[in-house]
Amino acid sequence: MEKELSLKAHYLDFQKRQDTMCVAIRSMLAGLIGLAALPPAAPGFAQAPQFDMTKVADNVYSFRFLFWRNMVVLTNDGVIVSDPINPRAAQHMMDEIKKLSDKPVRLVIYSHNHWDHIAGAKIFKDQGAKVLQHELGAKDTRPHPDVVPADETFTGDMHVVSLGGESIELIHLGPSHGSGMVVMRLPRQRILHIVDVVTPARVAFRSMPDFTPQGMIAALRKVEQLDFDRILPGHGPAAAPKSAVTAQREYLESLSKAVADGAKRTGNPWAFDKITEYVKEELQPKYGQWAQFDDYLAMNVERVILEKNMGW
Repeated sequence: MEKELSLKAHYLDFQKRQDTMCVAIRSMLAGLIGLAALPPAAPGFAQAPQFDMTKVADNVYSFRFLFWRNMVVLTNDGVIVSDPINPRAAQHMMDEIKKLSDKPVRLVIYSHNHWDHIAGAKIFKDQGAKVLQHELGAKDTRPHPDVVPADETFTGDMHVVSLGGESIELIHLGPSHGSGMVVMRLPRQRILHIVDVVTPARVAFRSMPDFTPQGMIAALRKVEQLDFDRILPGHGPAAAPKSAVTAQREYLESLSKAVADGAKRTGNPWAFDKITEYVKEELQPKYGQWAQFDDYLAMNVERVILEKNMGW
């Protein structure tokens, strides 16, 4: 009887956490949408630039809008861009592209299926650009008024696009973050554009929504085998060394091991708070200086617990 009551208590606690997490995620998404729609600051109030364009290699640029980034590639026959982010970001991006090239945007490549990265392609579509996406991402992209459906999809683990002397390899990572996630490798520049899968020197995002921790570890191992020198991430700095990929994989592996060890130590795989205390103690020396460590670690732990115990 005591065991049944204990299990029931853990289940009720789990349900409470799930409800709280859902409310938090809805609030977060509403905040992000509202943030993207904010008008310019009133005169006299200082703020960081909302966007910028940074050259990272020959013909390759990282465009930033608030805390999102995408990739812009200039070619002799037109421009290739990755995720347009949202309509406002895409307009700023288009203005910046016009400062660099008189060629039109010919191709938009979606990295995966999440709205916060792939909304806003209409401005490019209206000038004749084609939208390309992995078929799994296209299948799982939920309808949204600002998301332009893909004109063309591709299957399998590799697809190469070429335009005006530049080639980009689109490599499907499999189950990791979102659906149809691809990284984009530029062989000539030895650059890899990687969205959401790696944010340098930051722990995983909140509760890892639409994220499989073990799948992500496998995906990162796949990325480590690719030939490149630097990454162009979807969040964080304009560019970072390849070692950032390994560091992200090692963090997730250390997190997973610490959660398993914490469960053994407590004798209870659902002891969220006690396991989190143990994990924080274990990871603090190496990862305590990473961005969002104190804010996101408990949510990272909870996600790993759910994956280990429920197969989520």
